[in-house]
Amino acid sequence: MKTLDYLQVCENKANNVVNALSQLLADFQVHYTNLRGMHWEITGRGFFVLHEKFENMYDDAAEKVDEIAERILMLGGTPENRFSEYLKVAKVSEVNGITCGDAAVEHILDAYKYLMGAEKEVLKVAEEAGDVVTVDLMTGYLKEQEKMVWMLVAYSTRNCGCEKK
Repeated sequence: MKTLDYLQVCENKANNVVNALSQLLADFQVHYTNLRGMHWEITGRGFFVLHEKFENMYDDAAEKVDEIAERILMLGGTPENRFSEYLKVAKVSEVNGITCGDAAVEHILDAYKYLMGAEKEVLKVAEEAGDVVTVDLMTGYLKEQEKMVWMLVAYSTRNCGCEKK
């Protein structure tokens, strides 16, 4: 017996969900590593706030990586675990040397924009498969990330009229 026999998700449709989740896994792994690097390298104005916030964000991304990989396993797939393979397929770009808070926030906002779009695609495929658990997982991610985007936009000096003229 397979796990899918108990989950009441069609194997062919579950494969579509696994493929979409595998893409998301690669993207989250790169996103996690980028956040970790920004946490280490951030300097200047906002250091104390951003250093701590980036740690919270990469901890959250690590938890999501684990949840996505476990969901892939539950649906009969095998999650990739090699970073070299993630980099071949990830659509979130690997970054390095971001020390400025404004640049870091902009990069994170861009990453969230992509990730939220990818999660909506996973949600769509999961709905077609009748996979309500993956739908719920993606809905939860989207709820959290929309709030984080709102907070990052509010933090950004580009939106408060504070930048030097």
